[in-house]
Amino acid sequence: MASSPSHAPAVVATGKRGFFEAGRVRLSYVDFGGAPDAPVLAALHGHFGCARNFAPLAEALRPLGWRVAALDQRGHGWSDRPEACDREDYLRDAEQFVLRIGGGGPVALLGHSLGGVNAYQLAARRKDLVGALIVEDIGARIEPVAPLGLDWPRAFPSLSHALAFLDSRGFAGDRYFLDSLHETESGWTFRFDPAWMARSQAALTGDWSGDWTASGCPCLLLHGRKSWAVGAGEIERMARIRPGTRVVAFDCGHTIHDELSGDFAAAVALFLSQLPGHPVHDPAAC
Repeated sequence: MASSPSHAPAVVATGKRGFFEAGRVRLSYVDFGGAPDAPVLAALHGHFGCARNFAPLAEALRPLGWRVAALDQRGHGWSDRPEACDREDYLRDAEQFVLRIGGGGPVALLGHSLGGVNAYQLAARRKDLVGALIVEDIGARIEPVAPLGLDWPRAFPSLSHALAFLDSRGFAGDRYFLDSLHETESGWTFRFDPAWMARSQAALTGDWSGDWTASGCPCLLLHGRKSWAVGAGEIERMARIRPGTRVVAFDCGHTIHDELSGDFAAAVALFLSQLPGHPVHDPAAC
């Protein structure tokens, strides 16, 4: 995750929260709004994240004619936390989300980390639903990672205590975690369970190269050169084996959308502006 403060716009889209049922799981999402006939960018966050993470991007893209909607994936944000967190479980959720917010037609699908794998795996299975891919800082070959947060307090007596704790762990001002903080009767807590996250991260481990290459839609692959999650060699391999993939690298870590939010939005806007049949606005407006 990012360890430096976000450079997000001072005013960001708040969006309208909605809920829907995917099987027996109640899922939450945030629709950041736009024109009723605007093309849709559906967004999937990474482990420990939530839909709110994409508010700055939505604010940047709305004047360019795009509507951004982001899912709280199972076990995250305001969605249910069922026992199951395997690949097919996430993909069923993402499929139902895209069907709901995309009206049955193809959307542009963005995913960060966990969400990036979910995005390219859904594109491989439902080519009719995904017209373009944006994958942020994740590989096609996922190595095991050390669990994060297992020793974190379950609740903090005040927001100040929570912020001080994040500061002590190197996450001062990191909206990636701040977006999941909320107040309960027990104190301030995060809307995720680190033990559940550890199981989900383990289920993500594997070689998904077959899924990565199975779709043929235009793809933007974004990489943080200082990322802990994926190295330059894997990014280069992914671009080489999948035609139609454009790579943009940034001088930052794993959460490009937080660490360099303006540059991130500009790269996404440029890619979207070049898609056939979509609005062509000046990406420099970001």
